[in-house]
Amino acid sequence: MVKHYKFLAALALLLANSVKAASSGESPSTYNLTKGVTDISQQVYDLHMTIFYICVVIGIVVFGVMLYAMVFHRKSRGVKAANFHESLKVEVAWTIIPFIILIGMAIPATSTLLDMEDASEADLTIVVTGSQWKWHYRYLEHDVEFYSLLSTPVEQIQNKWIKGDDYLLEVDKPLVIPTDRKVRFLMTSDDVIHSWWVPDFAVKKDANPGFINEAWTKVNEPGIYRGQCAELCGKDHGFMPVVVTALEPAKFDAWLQKEIEAKKAAAAEEARLLAMNMSFDSLMKEGEKVYGAYCAACHQANGAGLPGVFPGLVGSAITTGDVKEHIDIVVNGKKGTAMQAFAKQLTLAQIAAVVTYERNAWGMNSGDSVQPKDIYQFINNSGE
Repeated sequence: MVKHYKFLAALALLLANSVKAASSGESPSTYNLTKGVTDISQQVYDLHMTIFYICVVIGIVVFGVMLYAMVFHRKSRGVKAANFHESLKVEVAWTIIPFIILIGMAIPATSTLLDMEDASEADLTIVVTGSQWKWHYRYLEHDVEFYSLLSTPVEQIQNKWIKGDDYLLEVDKPLVIPTDRKVRFLMTSDDVIHSWWVPDFAVKKDANPGFINEAWTKVNEPGIYRGQCAELCGKDHGFMPVVVTALEPAKFDAWLQKEIEAKKAAAAEEARLLAMNMSFDSLMKEGEKVYGAYCAACHQANGAGLPGVFPGLVGSAITTGDVKEHIDIVVNGKKGTAMQAFAKQLTLAQIAAVVTYERNAWGMNSGDSVQPKDIYQFINNSGE
């Protein structure tokens, strides 16, 4: 008899320690939800823990009764099984009790879900567009937009360099939002289904082509928050991170103004380049930089590609053939393949530079020099 009680006591202690470990806020746990940095994320965490405690209590009661019955009503003790059919009291009990439990769970869950879906009265709206394999952000009320791409060095991905702390969770240009302001996200996609997920915000929303989904957040603390695409969107799904920088309102306003001015300056520079020719050395230097950032992951740094997966560029029909066909595939991409359209991602000068680089690098030395005005004319003549 004493052994049985010790067993039950040990089981209860184990369950109690599990609950304590799961709910402890002393340090982040890999076995539990993050509390996050928004009021909604805290609500989600509290709801999760409430349901967890309910499940623990149900588990203790159900398995406790089962263990008690098996231990103290077993045949070896001489206990005879009861012989009865149908009990109105039991039928009512196992119908009413679960119903009450479900209602008790549904009320806080519904309240949290309604709060999560209420994106009204936002201070800032950002259109988030997913595409293989990058995010595009457009500030709806401001003339600011940009792509955000993975910035983890290829050498780390290929296990040539030691991996950093934020391996595969770092980008060249993070999304920037203000703290203490309600930010609404409008999610969509250019190609396949993606899913924009930032655990610290308790935001995970699918980006579907042809549709717009809505989410929102209001961050309480400045900082850098990381997430990733949570949908299997293709072969490079693991290389599509989300990085959000939350700034204090004054700093955010200053950043926004700086971006607006930078865009105006870029437009002015583009206009200047259209009226002149870039030197061959400038094109090659810029082209090498663009190629390393946008092309090397697939076609490799040496232009050899990956046999059977990505075509090599060295001596290929594209890099040695008609320059207009080369420009076309960079500007418009190629449907049905992983080759993306870069018309909206790169400037005219960057496209001209990378085409020039690809036709002269790796010992090919074609002598071809493509200018920004050539790209401008090609895009206009093709109706892009």
